[in-house]
Amino acid sequence: MSRRRDTRDMAIANVLIIDDDPIVLDVLSDALKGLGHKVTCASTMKDGLRLAHAAFYDVVFLDVRLPDGNGLHALHGIRETPSLPEVIIMTGQGDPDGAELAIKSGAWDYIEKPASMKAMTLPLVRALQYREERKASSHLAVAARGVVALKREGIVGNSKKMTSCLDTLAQAASCDANVLISGETGTGKELFAWAVHNNSTRSDRKFIVVDCASLPEALVESLLFGHERGAFTGADRAQEGLIKQVDGGTLFLDEVGELPLATQKSFLRVLQERRFRPIGSKQELESDFRVVAATNRNIEEMVSKGEFRKDLLFRLRGFVIDLPPLRERKEDVKELVTYYVARFCEHYEMGMKGFSPEFFETLAAYDWPGNVRELLNALENALVAARHELTLFPRHLLPRIRIHAARASLGKKPQDQSHTTDKADTPEPLPTLRRFLEDMRLRYLQDLMSAAGSNVQMACRISGMSRAGLYAHLKKYDLLIP
Repeated sequence: MSRRRDTRDMAIANVLIIDDDPIVLDVLSDALKGLGHKVTCASTMKDGLRLAHAAFYDVVFLDVRLPDGNGLHALHGIRETPSLPEVIIMTGQGDPDGAELAIKSGAWDYIEKPASMKAMTLPLVRALQYREERKASSHLAVAARGVVALKREGIVGNSKKMTSCLDTLAQAASCDANVLISGETGTGKELFAWAVHNNSTRSDRKFIVVDCASLPEALVESLLFGHERGAFTGADRAQEGLIKQVDGGTLFLDEVGELPLATQKSFLRVLQERRFRPIGSKQELESDFRVVAATNRNIEEMVSKGEFRKDLLFRLRGFVIDLPPLRERKEDVKELVTYYVARFCEHYEMGMKGFSPEFFETLAAYDWPGNVRELLNALENALVAARHELTLFPRHLLPRIRIHAARASLGKKPQDQSHTTDKADTPEPLPTLRRFLEDMRLRYLQDLMSAAGSNVQMACRISGMSRAGLYAHLKKYDLLIP
């Protein structure tokens, strides 16, 4: 029998309370200190965010209505601080939409004030229990990774949002539950579907892709369930359906939101019973398969409009992986570029390219409405434009990408102050011509070695300098690598 945990078992924690009500601060902090916890208090969002970034906290109690803003707007920022605390939302004016937003933003719980002390401390107990068990399981996971690594071919990036998706992927791959992958076009939904399959116990069986958007409505059920000879006009021979073909493996329903309503009803029964009858057959067949579905549409909105069956949605979303657009994980751009340029260079049998710093800066400034797919097309075009050149520069990119970066850079420049009349500023003295040229040479050499990846031979090719001349300049500016 497992031992129940209560406040007597609770681990000692660092707790931050952000609330502008002095009574709440006093009562709650006294109660938590009485349980042995270390408590810090703040009465404004600004002070709360500063404290959350300055120290380690296990749990944060966060009020919604603060003097300088809405606590729900600060929730994501607090969750992303280095200690990754659990956040318990408190509000004197609770509403269903606020509760939904809080949970979607990663809140541990949503409590309406006034509340009993038990109602306030019980979520803390559970949050600390969760953190304690998660910490123990993460140690086991780290040890396990030394034995079996997650297969993620083509899935590049280690940003927090991608790591969260990969964690869900690993959980989904460890069981047979169905998976729903959502995300904008080009975010890598099929790559994740393959990864679920390749990391599962079904990896040695078939992975069959069904593009629901291109299925002819009149033949959908025939393609999925199969048919007997003579079942309909043109059925001159029996045909085994995809559901039988994928027996033991994984069926990937791409753009599942496009599946016709009539077929959704038939497919729901197959998911429930794993039995189906081919068109024109009197005998039912069995198939043991797993479903991974993907969509770029809002399925819940489709359900509310009657365009998608609610019961089918419930069956599909055993696990949900919501892939972020590239604009929300730009810290992955450099890793994506390095990985895929290497693959393209190998495919086209060309030498590996170097990158100028401005190349990455231009890519990072672009919003990538087509996501990773658009980035790959841009990189392939850049390689074609560069041909035999050794380094990729912004000029190798498509004009629309460079134009976007140029426009963005203009917005960051300080406004012209020449017409302000507050007071005349003393202009900074210009450097001497010698100093200016020295600075330019230093900057050029730094950029040169960065573009060449510190490879002296490549730097000589790019600059046209001899090896001796380059060494002399590097030595003069103390840029020689020991």
